[in-house]
Amino acid sequence: MAKRKATGLGDTIEAMTEATGIKKAVEMFSEATGLDCGCNERKEKLNNLFPYNRNINCLNESDYNKLTKYLQPSQSTLNPEEQREVSDIYYNVFNYRLQISSCSSCWKGKIEELRKVYNEYKTDEV
Repeated sequence: MAKRKATGLGDTIEAMTEATGIKKAVEMFSEATGLDCGCNERKEKLNNLFPYNRNINCLNESDYNKLTKYLQPSQSTLNPEEQREVSDIYYNVFNYRLQISSCSSCWKGKIEELRKVYNEYKTDEV
C-alpha cells in the first residue's frame, strides 16, 4: 500500500502512532466503549496549524502596499479591521485563512512571516 505524503504535523503523529501500535489500541478502546477518540479532528487541526511545504504565492502590488503599513515599527497592535486585512494578505500569500483573535503574539508571528516575503520584494527593487 502506498503511503500518503504528510501534509502537516497531524499526519506525522498519526504515522508514529500507527508504527508504535498506539493507534490500533485507541481504535480498539473506542470500539469497545463507543467513545470517539477525536483523532481525525485532532489530526486535521494539527495539519492546519503546522502545515508542511506550504505553497507561497507572490505578493500583488496592492497587498505589498498595504503590508508596508503593518511592518512599520510604530504599528504595535491590530484592530479587528486591520486583522481582517492582514488575514486577507496572508491568505493570498500562504493559502491559509487566519482567525481574528486578541492574541498579539500570534499576530506578531504571522506579520513576521509576511515580512520575510515582503523583504524579498524590497531587495528586488534596488
